[in-house]
Amino acid sequence: MDQSQQCLAMYLLVLSLGLLMDRGICQHYYLLRPIPSDSLPLVELKEDPDPVFDPKERDLNETELKSFLGDFDSRYLSVLPPAEDKYTGNDELDDSEVQKPGGVLPKEIRAVDFDAQFGKKHKPSKKLKRRLQQWLWAYSFCPVVYTWTDLGNRFWPRFVRVGSCLSKRSCSVPEGMVCKPANSTHLTLLRWRCVQRKGGLKCAWIPVQYPIITDCKCSCSS
Repeated sequence: MDQSQQCLAMYLLVLSLGLLMDRGICQHYYLLRPIPSDSLPLVELKEDPDPVFDPKERDLNETELKSFLGDFDSRYLSVLPPAEDKYTGNDELDDSEVQKPGGVLPKEIRAVDFDAQFGKKHKPSKKLKRRLQQWLWAYSFCPVVYTWTDLGNRFWPRFVRVGSCLSKRSCSVPEGMVCKPANSTHLTLLRWRCVQRKGGLKCAWIPVQYPIITDCKCSCSS
């Protein structure tokens, strides 16, 4: 296929997607996908800087804390600074470092009717259809970018691998939709909590639920 035919193919693809957007694909999208959470990622917790509220060395027995915590998922939790602390933010990621789409082609991509846009005279080949589908899938794919975060010494374990949605550009053609959180899970952590009692300051580890993003989807921007 020559360059003019390739340009025509891309033009018709953008045109067809633009028509879908005008028909209210954003509204339909929310009916098909989990509703993104506006509470993720979490805002930074403001701590009282007074060290009197910090756990002492005797309160950091790893064996006892692991027994109290129960399930310790080393994929997302770490007591020591992780060695693979590679990512520090979306803006520093190269294209080669971003997770690529894999598995079965989504049905929404397979459902795009290229034949109707090209017409009988310029009916695209199966190879061209596949290329256009792969390009559209890669462009609209929203990977979860994981970053190790230090929660401080009042959490145990203090290092948590949290997810965020790639937001360097729009994920739709035409532009307008963005990658947003679509699903999340909760990890159990221990939180050092201090309460002022009549007999003085009483502190103890308590279990808390910490949410992390596990899935991102191309959604309408609000």
